[in-house]
Amino acid sequence: MEVLQIEAQAVLDLVETIDEAFAAACRIILACKGRVVVSGMGKSGHVARKIAATLASTGTPAFFVHPAEASHGDLGMITSEDVFVALSNSGQTEELTAIVPLVKRQGARLIALTGNPSSSLARFADIHLYAGARREACPLNLAPTASTTAALALGDALAVALLDARGFGSADFARSHPGGSLGRRLLTLVSDVMRTGADVPTVPLESDFAAALLEITRKRMGMVAIVDDEDRIQGIFTDGDLRRVLGRAGQLDPSRLKVRDVMTVSPVSIAPDALAVEAVRIMEERKIGQILVADAAKTLLGALHFHDLLVAKVV
Repeated sequence: MEVLQIEAQAVLDLVETIDEAFAAACRIILACKGRVVVSGMGKSGHVARKIAATLASTGTPAFFVHPAEASHGDLGMITSEDVFVALSNSGQTEELTAIVPLVKRQGARLIALTGNPSSSLARFADIHLYAGARREACPLNLAPTASTTAALALGDALAVALLDARGFGSADFARSHPGGSLGRRLLTLVSDVMRTGADVPTVPLESDFAAALLEITRKRMGMVAIVDDEDRIQGIFTDGDLRRVLGRAGQLDPSRLKVRDVMTVSPVSIAPDALAVEAVRIMEERKIGQILVADAAKTLLGALHFHDLLVAKVV
Protein backbone atom coordinates (compact mmCIF):
# COMPACT_ATOMS: atom_id res chain seq x y z
CA MET A 1 0.00 0.00 0.00
CA GLU A 2 2.77 2.44 0.92
CA VAL A 3 4.57 1.82 -2.37
CA LEU A 4 1.44 2.68 -4.34
CA GLN A 5 0.84 5.80 -2.25
CA ILE A 6 4.41 7.02 -2.80
CA GLU A 7 4.28 6.44 -6.54
CA ALA A 8 0.82 8.00 -6.83
CA GLN A 9 2.02 11.05 -4.94
CA ALA A 10 5.00 11.40 -7.27
CA VAL A 11 2.61 11.62 -10.22
CA LEU A 12 0.29 14.05 -8.43
CA ASP A 13 3.25 16.29 -7.56
CA LEU A 14 3.91 16.77 -11.26
CA VAL A 15 0.66 18.73 -11.52
CA GLU A 16 2.28 21.49 -9.48
CA THR A 17 5.38 21.59 -11.69
CA ILE A 18 3.72 21.74 -15.11
CA ASP A 19 4.36 25.24 -16.44
CA GLU A 20 5.23 27.14 -19.60
CA ALA A 21 8.20 24.82 -20.16
CA PHE A 22 5.77 21.96 -20.85
CA ALA A 23 3.91 24.05 -23.43
CA ALA A 24 7.24 25.10 -24.97
CA ALA A 25 8.30 21.45 -25.24
CA CYS A 26 5.05 20.68 -27.05
CA ARG A 27 5.61 23.56 -29.45
CA ILE A 28 9.14 22.40 -30.24
CA ILE A 29 7.95 18.88 -30.99
CA LEU A 30 4.98 20.08 -33.06
CA ALA A 31 7.34 22.19 -35.16
CA CYS A 32 9.80 19.31 -35.59
CA LYS A 33 10.35 18.38 -39.23
CA GLY A 34 12.29 15.24 -38.37
CA ARG A 35 11.76 12.66 -35.65
CA VAL A 36 11.63 12.71 -31.88
CA VAL A 37 14.61 10.72 -30.60
CA VAL A 38 14.14 9.48 -27.03
CA SER A 39 17.08 8.22 -24.98
CA GLY A 40 17.96 7.06 -21.48
CA MET A 41 20.10 4.56 -19.59
CA GLY A 42 19.02 1.74 -17.30
CA LYS A 43 15.50 2.06 -15.91
CA SER A 44 15.19 5.47 -17.55
CA GLY A 45 16.03 3.74 -20.82
CA HIS A 46 13.08 1.38 -20.40
CA VAL A 47 10.81 4.36 -19.74
CA ALA A 48 12.29 6.15 -22.76
CA ARG A 49 11.46 3.18 -25.00
CA LYS A 50 7.85 3.26 -23.83
CA ILE A 51 7.57 7.03 -24.35
CA ALA A 52 8.95 6.70 -27.88
CA ALA A 53 6.45 3.94 -28.63
CA THR A 54 3.56 5.99 -27.25
CA LEU A 55 4.56 9.05 -29.26
CA ALA A 56 4.89 7.02 -32.45
CA SER A 57 1.47 5.40 -32.03
CA THR A 58 -0.27 8.71 -31.37
CA GLY A 59 0.87 10.75 -34.34
CA THR A 60 4.36 11.92 -33.36
CA PRO A 61 7.07 10.01 -35.28
CA ALA A 62 9.60 8.86 -32.69
CA PHE A 63 12.20 6.19 -31.94
CA PHE A 64 14.53 5.16 -29.14
CA VAL A 65 18.31 5.43 -29.27
CA HIS A 66 20.52 3.80 -26.64
CA PRO A 67 22.96 6.47 -25.39
CA ALA A 68 25.89 4.04 -25.13
CA GLU A 69 25.31 2.82 -28.68
CA ALA A 70 25.01 6.44 -29.79
CA SER A 71 28.64 6.97 -28.76
CA HIS A 72 29.63 4.15 -31.09
CA GLY A 73 27.93 5.20 -34.30
CA ASP A 74 24.22 5.56 -33.63
CA LEU A 75 24.58 9.33 -33.39
CA GLY A 76 24.41 9.13 -37.17
CA MET A 77 20.67 8.43 -36.76
CA ILE A 78 20.10 11.93 -35.36
CA THR A 79 19.75 14.92 -37.71
CA SER A 80 19.49 18.68 -37.32
CA GLU A 81 15.73 18.46 -37.87
CA ASP A 82 15.16 16.11 -34.93
CA VAL A 83 14.20 16.73 -31.31
CA PHE A 84 16.25 14.78 -28.77
CA VAL A 85 14.47 13.88 -25.51
CA ALA A 86 16.85 12.74 -22.77
CA LEU A 87 15.69 10.99 -19.58
CA SER A 88 17.84 10.84 -16.45
CA ASN A 89 16.64 11.18 -12.87
CA SER A 90 20.01 12.51 -11.69
CA GLY A 91 20.61 14.51 -14.84
CA GLN A 92 24.24 13.41 -14.66
CA THR A 93 24.15 10.09 -16.54
CA GLU A 94 27.57 9.89 -18.18
CA GLU A 95 26.43 8.18 -21.35
CA LEU A 96 23.95 11.01 -21.96
CA THR A 97 26.11 13.93 -20.94
CA ALA A 98 28.80 12.59 -23.27
CA ILE A 99 26.59 12.73 -26.35
CA VAL A 100 24.37 15.74 -25.60
CA PRO A 101 26.97 18.32 -26.72
CA LEU A 102 27.32 16.44 -30.00
CA VAL A 103 23.54 16.29 -30.41
CA LYS A 104 23.38 20.04 -29.86
CA ARG A 105 26.25 20.64 -32.26
CA GLN A 106 24.33 18.61 -34.83
CA GLY A 107 21.54 21.18 -34.56
CA ALA A 108 18.87 19.05 -32.89
CA ARG A 109 16.75 20.60 -30.14
CA LEU A 110 17.15 19.07 -26.68
CA ILE A 111 14.41 18.41 -24.12
CA ALA A 112 15.56 16.96 -20.80
CA LEU A 113 13.36 15.11 -18.30
CA THR A 114 15.21 14.95 -15.00
CA GLY A 115 14.66 15.08 -11.27
CA ASN A 116 17.44 17.66 -10.84
CA PRO A 117 16.94 21.12 -12.37
CA SER A 118 20.54 22.02 -11.52
CA SER A 119 22.07 19.04 -13.30
CA SER A 120 24.32 19.12 -16.33
CA LEU A 121 21.61 17.66 -18.54
CA ALA A 122 19.09 20.28 -17.39
CA ARG A 123 21.57 23.08 -18.10
CA PHE A 124 22.44 21.73 -21.56
CA ALA A 125 18.76 21.45 -22.53
CA ASP A 126 16.71 23.90 -24.55
CA ILE A 127 13.76 22.87 -22.37
CA HIS A 128 13.94 21.17 -18.98
CA LEU A 129 10.93 19.33 -17.56
CA TYR A 130 10.97 18.21 -13.95
CA ALA A 131 10.24 14.48 -13.72
CA GLY A 132 11.48 13.60 -10.26
CA ALA A 133 9.99 12.37 -7.00
CA ARG A 134 10.30 13.41 -3.37
CA ARG A 135 11.52 9.92 -2.57
CA GLU A 136 11.65 6.50 -4.12
CA ALA A 137 9.22 3.78 -3.06
CA CYS A 138 12.26 1.59 -2.40
CA PRO A 139 12.86 1.35 1.43
CA LEU A 140 16.49 2.25 0.76
CA ASN A 141 15.43 5.23 -1.36
CA LEU A 142 17.77 3.93 -4.04
CA ALA A 143 16.01 1.76 -6.64
CA PRO A 144 14.31 3.87 -9.35
CA THR A 145 10.60 3.43 -8.61
CA ALA A 146 8.60 6.60 -7.97
CA SER A 147 10.95 8.63 -10.18
CA THR A 148 10.50 6.32 -13.17
CA THR A 149 6.72 6.32 -12.63
CA ALA A 150 6.77 10.12 -12.67
CA ALA A 151 8.89 10.21 -15.84
CA LEU A 152 6.56 7.74 -17.54
CA ALA A 153 3.49 9.78 -16.59
CA LEU A 154 5.12 12.99 -17.84
CA GLY A 155 5.99 11.28 -21.13
CA ASP A 156 2.35 10.18 -21.46
CA ALA A 157 1.22 13.74 -20.75
CA LEU A 158 3.44 14.99 -23.58
CA ALA A 159 2.14 12.37 -25.99
CA VAL A 160 -1.51 13.09 -25.18
CA ALA A 161 -1.04 16.87 -25.38
CA LEU A 162 0.57 16.44 -28.80
CA LEU A 163 -2.16 14.04 -29.89
CA ASP A 164 -4.78 16.63 -28.98
CA ALA A 165 -2.88 19.46 -30.67
CA ARG A 166 -2.60 17.46 -33.89
CA GLY A 167 -6.29 16.55 -33.90
CA PHE A 168 -5.26 12.91 -33.92
CA GLY A 169 -8.48 10.87 -33.84
CA SER A 170 -9.56 7.29 -33.32
CA ALA A 171 -9.36 6.55 -37.05
CA ASP A 172 -5.73 7.77 -37.09
CA PHE A 173 -5.02 5.60 -34.06
CA ALA A 174 -6.53 2.59 -35.80
CA ARG A 175 -4.27 3.10 -38.82
CA SER A 176 -1.30 2.83 -36.45
CA HIS A 177 -2.76 -0.34 -34.90
CA PRO A 178 -4.23 -2.36 -37.79
CA GLY A 179 -3.47 -5.65 -36.02
CA GLY A 180 -5.28 -4.73 -32.81
CA SER A 181 -8.95 -5.03 -31.92
CA LEU A 182 -9.45 -1.28 -32.27
CA GLY A 183 -7.94 -1.36 -35.74
CA ARG A 184 -10.29 -4.13 -36.80
CA ARG A 185 -13.27 -2.25 -35.40
CA LEU A 186 -12.41 1.09 -37.00
CA LEU A 187 -11.03 -0.06 -40.33
CA THR A 188 -13.33 -2.96 -41.25
CA LEU A 189 -16.11 -2.03 -43.67
CA VAL A 190 -19.37 -3.86 -44.20
CA SER A 191 -18.16 -4.76 -47.71
CA ASP A 192 -15.15 -6.53 -46.18
CA VAL A 193 -17.25 -9.09 -44.32
CA MET A 194 -20.65 -9.26 -46.01
CA ARG A 195 -21.89 -12.28 -47.92
CA THR A 196 -22.52 -11.74 -51.61
CA GLY A 197 -23.85 -13.45 -54.72
CA ALA A 198 -25.16 -16.97 -54.34
CA ASP A 199 -24.38 -16.93 -50.60
CA VAL A 200 -27.19 -14.42 -49.99
CA PRO A 201 -30.63 -16.06 -49.54
CA THR A 202 -33.10 -14.37 -51.89
CA VAL A 203 -36.46 -15.16 -53.48
CA PRO A 204 -38.66 -13.16 -55.90
CA LEU A 205 -41.58 -11.19 -54.51
CA GLU A 206 -44.18 -13.62 -55.89
CA SER A 207 -42.53 -16.74 -54.44
CA ASP A 208 -44.48 -19.33 -52.49
CA PHE A 209 -44.02 -19.55 -48.74
CA ALA A 210 -42.49 -23.01 -49.22
CA ALA A 211 -39.83 -21.64 -51.60
CA ALA A 212 -38.83 -19.05 -49.00
CA LEU A 213 -38.50 -21.75 -46.32
CA LEU A 214 -36.34 -23.84 -48.65
CA GLU A 215 -34.02 -20.86 -49.32
CA ILE A 216 -33.70 -20.10 -45.60
CA THR A 217 -32.75 -23.72 -44.93
CA ARG A 218 -30.32 -23.90 -47.84
CA LYS A 219 -28.38 -20.68 -47.11
CA ARG A 220 -28.40 -20.95 -43.28
CA MET A 221 -28.64 -17.26 -42.51
CA GLY A 222 -31.92 -17.47 -40.63
CA MET A 223 -33.60 -15.20 -43.17
CA VAL A 224 -34.39 -14.65 -46.81
CA ALA A 225 -34.47 -11.33 -48.70
CA ILE A 226 -37.46 -10.73 -50.93
CA VAL A 227 -36.62 -8.74 -54.07
CA ASP A 228 -38.36 -7.50 -57.21
CA ASP A 229 -37.25 -8.10 -60.79
CA GLU A 230 -34.51 -5.45 -60.47
CA ASP A 231 -33.14 -6.85 -57.21
CA ARG A 232 -34.58 -4.03 -55.15
CA ILE A 233 -35.40 -5.06 -51.60
CA GLN A 234 -39.13 -5.46 -50.96
CA GLY A 235 -38.98 -7.24 -47.65
CA ILE A 236 -37.35 -9.84 -45.45
CA PHE A 237 -38.60 -13.07 -43.91
CA THR A 238 -36.72 -14.31 -40.85
CA ASP A 239 -36.82 -17.14 -38.34
CA GLY A 240 -38.78 -14.78 -36.10
CA ASP A 241 -41.37 -14.24 -38.82
CA LEU A 242 -41.60 -18.01 -39.26
CA ARG A 243 -42.40 -18.48 -35.56
CA ARG A 244 -45.13 -15.89 -35.83
CA VAL A 245 -46.62 -17.65 -38.86
CA LEU A 246 -46.56 -20.99 -37.07
CA GLY A 247 -48.31 -19.33 -34.13
CA ARG A 248 -51.19 -18.58 -36.49
CA ALA A 249 -51.29 -22.07 -37.97
CA GLY A 250 -55.01 -22.35 -37.36
CA GLN A 251 -55.69 -19.19 -39.37
CA LEU A 252 -53.25 -19.65 -42.27
CA ASP A 253 -52.85 -22.32 -44.92
CA PRO A 254 -49.06 -22.56 -45.63
CA SER A 255 -49.69 -24.32 -48.93
CA ARG A 256 -51.49 -21.24 -50.25
CA LEU A 257 -49.29 -18.57 -48.72
CA LYS A 258 -47.12 -16.21 -50.71
CA VAL A 259 -44.01 -14.94 -49.02
CA ARG A 260 -45.18 -11.36 -49.62
CA ASP A 261 -48.13 -12.06 -47.31
CA VAL A 262 -45.92 -12.76 -44.29
CA MET A 263 -42.69 -10.85 -44.94
CA THR A 264 -41.52 -7.79 -43.00
CA VAL A 265 -41.85 -4.81 -45.32
CA SER A 266 -39.10 -2.15 -45.66
CA PRO A 267 -36.47 -3.98 -43.59
CA VAL A 268 -33.47 -2.16 -42.19
CA SER A 269 -30.38 -2.18 -44.41
CA ILE A 270 -26.88 -0.75 -44.39
CA ALA A 271 -24.54 0.59 -47.08
CA PRO A 272 -21.48 -1.49 -48.07
CA ASP A 273 -19.08 1.38 -47.31
CA ALA A 274 -20.34 1.76 -43.73
CA LEU A 275 -18.13 0.61 -40.89
CA ALA A 276 -18.83 -2.91 -39.72
CA VAL A 277 -19.17 -1.61 -36.16
CA GLU A 278 -22.15 0.43 -37.35
CA ALA A 279 -23.81 -2.82 -38.44
CA VAL A 280 -23.13 -4.21 -34.96
CA ARG A 281 -24.74 -1.15 -33.37
CA ILE A 282 -27.87 -1.39 -35.55
CA MET A 283 -28.25 -5.12 -34.98
CA GLU A 284 -27.87 -4.76 -31.22
CA GLU A 285 -30.28 -1.81 -31.03
CA ARG A 286 -32.95 -3.56 -33.09
CA LYS A 287 -32.26 -6.98 -31.57
CA ILE A 288 -31.83 -8.62 -34.98
CA GLY A 289 -29.31 -11.24 -36.06
CA GLN A 290 -29.08 -10.32 -39.73
CA ILE A 291 -28.98 -7.17 -41.81
CA LEU A 292 -29.25 -6.62 -45.55
CA VAL A 293 -26.66 -4.58 -47.45
CA ALA A 294 -28.02 -2.23 -50.10
CA ASP A 295 -27.23 0.91 -52.08
CA ALA A 296 -29.22 4.17 -51.97
CA ALA A 297 -31.79 2.73 -54.38
CA LYS A 298 -32.32 -0.25 -52.04
CA THR A 299 -30.76 -2.64 -54.55
CA LEU A 300 -29.63 -5.76 -52.68
CA LEU A 301 -25.82 -6.06 -52.64
CA GLY A 302 -25.24 -8.55 -49.84
CA ALA A 303 -26.13 -9.58 -46.32
CA LEU A 304 -24.52 -9.83 -42.91
CA HIS A 305 -25.13 -12.30 -40.11
CA PHE A 306 -24.02 -11.41 -36.58
CA HIS A 307 -21.83 -14.52 -36.72
CA ASP A 308 -19.90 -12.98 -39.66
CA LEU A 309 -18.98 -10.04 -37.44
CA LEU A 310 -17.89 -12.35 -34.65
CA VAL A 311 -15.65 -14.29 -37.05
CA ALA A 312 -14.14 -11.00 -38.31
CA LYS A 313 -13.49 -10.05 -34.63
CA VAL A 314 -15.36 -6.80 -35.07
CA VAL A 315 -17.53 -7.60 -32.05
